[in-house]
Amino acid sequence: MRPLSDTIGRLTALRAARAAGTAPGAYARLTPLGDFGSNPGALDAYFYVPDTAGAHAPLVVVLHGCTENAAGYDDGSGWPQLAEEQGFILLFPEQRRANNMNLCFSWFEPGDSRRDAGEPLSIRQMIGAMVDRHGADPDRIFINGLSAGGAMTSVMLATYPELFAGGAIIAGLAFGSAGSVPEAFDRMRGHGGPGQAALAAAVRSASPHRGPWPILSIWHGSADHTVVPANADAILVQWQAIHGVSDDAVETGMADGHPHRVWRDARGRPVLEEYRIAGMGHGTPLSTRGDESCGASAPHMLEAGISSTRRIARFWGLAAPVRAPSVDRRAVGSHPIPSHPIPAPAPAAAAGACATAARYPERVAGGGVGQVIENALRAAGLMRGRADPAESIRRASQSEPAFSALSGLGHEAYRASASTEALAARSSRRRMRTRRSYACAKSRCLR
Repeated sequence: MRPLSDTIGRLTALRAARAAGTAPGAYARLTPLGDFGSNPGALDAYFYVPDTAGAHAPLVVVLHGCTENAAGYDDGSGWPQLAEEQGFILLFPEQRRANNMNLCFSWFEPGDSRRDAGEPLSIRQMIGAMVDRHGADPDRIFINGLSAGGAMTSVMLATYPELFAGGAIIAGLAFGSAGSVPEAFDRMRGHGGPGQAALAAAVRSASPHRGPWPILSIWHGSADHTVVPANADAILVQWQAIHGVSDDAVETGMADGHPHRVWRDARGRPVLEEYRIAGMGHGTPLSTRGDESCGASAPHMLEAGISSTRRIARFWGLAAPVRAPSVDRRAVGSHPIPSHPIPAPAPAAAAGACATAARYPERVAGGGVGQVIENALRAAGLMRGRADPAESIRRASQSEPAFSALSGLGHEAYRASASTEALAARSSRRRMRTRRSYACAKSRCLR
C-alpha cells in the first residue's frame, strides 16, 4: 500500500496538469517532488518509484526536449516500463514556460550552464532529495536527455561529474559549445564552435573533479536537420579526450542495422559508445514492436527498430543484454566506420556561399533557407499542419518571448528568413517579367 504522502502528491500532480491544460492521465504515474532546495533554476520535478525498486536502487534522471514535458517523455520513452522490469527509480526534471516559452532547458545560458548555479544546481538538489528521501544509491546515478535535454545532460556531466556513474545524450550538443541563443542556433546547424582541445578544456574547467569520469552513450540520427550530426561528433571528441581513448582501437559493428562504435579504457572497460541511426531525423530512437519493444511513438519519439532506452540501460549495467552485437576490432582489420573529426571553424567571410544563397535561394541544397526555417519552426512547435511558413514567422516575431526564447533559434534566423522570402518573391517577379517580355517580342515577330 502506497503511503499517504504519495497519494497527496499524485492529487497535486493532477491539479497541476489540469491547470496547465495537460491531459489529466498524463501525470498519473508521476509524483511531484517538492521542497527539494532553493531551486535557483525555478524548475519542477517529478519522480517514479516502481514497486520493484528495492533498497539502494539506482536512480535514472531523464531530461525532456523542447516543446515536451515530464509526463510526455515518461509516456513515450519507455523508461517507466524498464524501471518496473529492472527495479530502478526515475527522476524527471521539468522546465517551466515562465523560464522558456518553448520549454527548453537553458543549456546555452551562461547562468544555467555552470556548477552551483541556475538549472544545474536545481537538478543537483533534486537528485540529493531523491537519495535522502527514497534511498537511491549515490554510486549508481545516471542521466540522459533528448535535444535541449541532451545538451543539459552535457552540462550536468561536465559540472557535476562526481555525481554520475554514466550518461546518455540523444540528439544533443557538446558542453561549452554555445553561450547565447544565436550561438546555439549556429551550433545546431553545425556552424562554428570550439575545437577538440577547447571542448576538452571546457569540461575539465567546469568542476574541481579529476576523475574517474562518467561513461557516456551518444545517439544521433543521420538525417537530423534540427540538431545536425556534427554535434554528436563534437560530443564524441570531447569525451574521447576526457577518457583518454582514441580511434586506434575502437570496436566497430552494427546493432539492429545501425552503425555502433565502442571505446574501452586501459582496463578494457567500455567508457564511450556511439550509435548513428541511419535515416532517422530529430528524436529518440525507439523499438515499439517485437522482443525489444519499449516506449510509444509520438512527436520526437521515433520508431527506428532499435530501443535507445534498453541499450542505454545495458551500457550502464542496469539491464542484461539480450544478444551480443556483431563487432569488429579496428586494430585487427575489418571495414571500420569512418571517424568524424571536428572540422576547423569556417572563416567568418564565407561571402561566396552567402551571396549565392541570398541571390538564388532556390539553389540552396536541401530545400533552401526557407526549408531550414520551416523545419526549425515545426521542431519548435510554432508551425503545424500546412501552415504558411512566412505567416508562422510573422506571428512568432510579434511575440518577443516566443521570438527570443527558443533554444537555438536566434533573432537573426527569423529576420534572415523574412529577407529570404522577399528575395525569392522578387526573383519570381523577375522571371515573370522576362517571360512576358519574351512573349511580347515573339508576338511582334509573328506579325
